Amino acid sequence: MLYKKTETLSIIRREGEIMGMFVNPNAAAFQCAVNSEVYIDKTGLLEYTNKVLGTNARFICNSRPRRFGKSVTVDMLTAYYSKGCDTEKMFSGLEISKCPDFYEHLNKYDVIKINMQEFLSMSESVEDMLSILQMRLIKDLKSAYPEVVSSDRLIFAMQDVFAETKCQFVILIDEWDCLFREYKQDKEVQKKYLDFLRMWLKNKEYVALAYMTGILPIKKYGSHSALNMFSEYSMLNPREMAEFFGFTEKEVQELCSKYDRSFEETKAWYNGYELSVVEAQKLKVYAMYNPKSVVDAMLSGIFDNYWNQTETYEALKAYICMNFDGLKDSVIKILAGDRVQINTGTFSNDMTSFQSRDDILTLLVHLGYLSYHWPDKIVAIPNKEVSQEYVNAISTMDWNEVIHSVEASRKLL
Repeated sequence: MLYKKTETLSIIRREGEIMGMFVNPNAAAFQCAVNSEVYIDKTGLLEYTNKVLGTNARFICNSRPRRFGKSVTVDMLTAYYSKGCDTEKMFSGLEISKCPDFYEHLNKYDVIKINMQEFLSMSESVEDMLSILQMRLIKDLKSAYPEVVSSDRLIFAMQDVFAETKCQFVILIDEWDCLFREYKQDKEVQKKYLDFLRMWLKNKEYVALAYMTGILPIKKYGSHSALNMFSEYSMLNPREMAEFFGFTEKEVQELCSKYDRSFEETKAWYNGYELSVVEAQKLKVYAMYNPKSVVDAMLSGIFDNYWNQTETYEALKAYICMNFDGLKDSVIKILAGDRVQINTGTFSNDMTSFQSRDDILTLLVHLGYLSYHWPDKIVAIPNKEVSQEYVNAISTMDWNEVIHSVEASRKLL
């Protein structure tokens, strides 16, 4: 089922379970998504997470650009696994309900759901952020298990709960990488944060699933392998997650049919993200669309640049004007409608440690400003919407030759 408009469903608390804000939260956020005018069923992802529960593959870091459905997925995982609610009725009729193990994992886990950006925004330092985070989680744990939790240390509290209940935790972290975007230059702060996550999650029996999502993959620190237990799913290598973030071409075709919009126009404006995955030893390439922009175009009937509602062109400008050999020529080339080959292996998964033009272009792939074709290791501007962001960025720069190339690129895109 690709899209579904539902009646308002009641969210029922499971008898005997105490819902917290962060521990065993309710399903209200996902209910809002399901009730939306446009809802694309991505619950097939749960079949994969069910498969890796309690295995060595239970650590997942999924990175995608802004507005690609990352937070909605966290809400979905919460609604499905949380013991704090009864969501059988909510998921009935959705893709996951057809799976044999649907009921085996439904509302069976202690779930911790946090948005790291919220804690960072109310903190003055990383130490302050981690202190507030642990304090709030322990408060919820004590409310849920008052006779079990006595420790004021998060790891001990969770170990005590698991020892008593034999029920593992599903830990969901949204905006996991916000600290790397806020403290771009502070490596000590970044290491403290990574070390906290390692101590909290690595080799802990209480973890059934640890799922993190953000824009950037996990930071590389040479031999510092704080989070090497995580499997990465990114715009460079989406693996099993390819079809679950963004809209597939089939889904967009059905939306265009429903709302009587031009598919060719939609494709020109919002398509172009090529996500490659190997299935049954064969390469499959998903043509993915920016979901936020597609929804806005479907509902308004206007094909326009909706990207600038989530991020200004100044962010792009800061990167493409950096002084690296070949960067300017590469930008001119892709603006003219051509493709450029890059080496993604040297990128450190942050926003400052750049060694070459390839590192800049790799970051632009993660940010959604470039599409990456994995078989050939080449990048290109994905669509008209993103092309407009380049136009906006260079219009305030002294790149006369680029201005001429933009006119050519408009004809090619």
